[in-house]
Amino acid sequence: MPRKQNRTKHEEIFDVVNERDEVIGQKPRSEIHRLKLNHRAVHVLVFNSRGDLFLQKRSMQKDCFPGAWDSSASGHLDSGESYDACAVRELREEIGLEPARPPERLFKVAACPETGQEFVWAYRCAAEGPFALHPEEIERGGWFAQAALGPWLAERPGDFASGFVLIWKEMLRLGLAPPQVRGERL
Repeated sequence: MPRKQNRTKHEEIFDVVNERDEVIGQKPRSEIHRLKLNHRAVHVLVFNSRGDLFLQKRSMQKDCFPGAWDSSASGHLDSGESYDACAVRELREEIGLEPARPPERLFKVAACPETGQEFVWAYRCAAEGPFALHPEEIERGGWFAQAALGPWLAERPGDFASGFVLIWKEMLRLGLAPPQVRGERL
């Protein structure tokens, strides 16, 4: 059984962090969100050999941005969990991708309103799919050409989770290209 299903029975506990991303305590998810406390998350962008990006359409059951398009996989760090371990876990839980190693770290975004007060490490990796989408997390997913994302984001920014919009703009600003698929297993 996927871990996220188990986590719905008991409220998740996350680390609360200060403005330097240092742990200062732990609180339940609902309290962290209600009080807008700084906490941690990851976003993983999965590209295929054509350079297309896999996006997920968030389930309508989600408490934040239901029905919005978002990064390939994303989620909060559990209390005591590392960013790299969370990236691997989220890929496995949300889209069924079992990487042999953590994906490539790209950049870190400071906690801000667009991320829901999350410090976010953005990652990328290469995979072709097909993926096993977690039905409680993801309504559907699809591959999108990078050239199509710019106009879509400009014309309909409300279609996307605000954290993804921020991460994608930073990707473009830094000129980060998709990874190459080298025939190796992730």
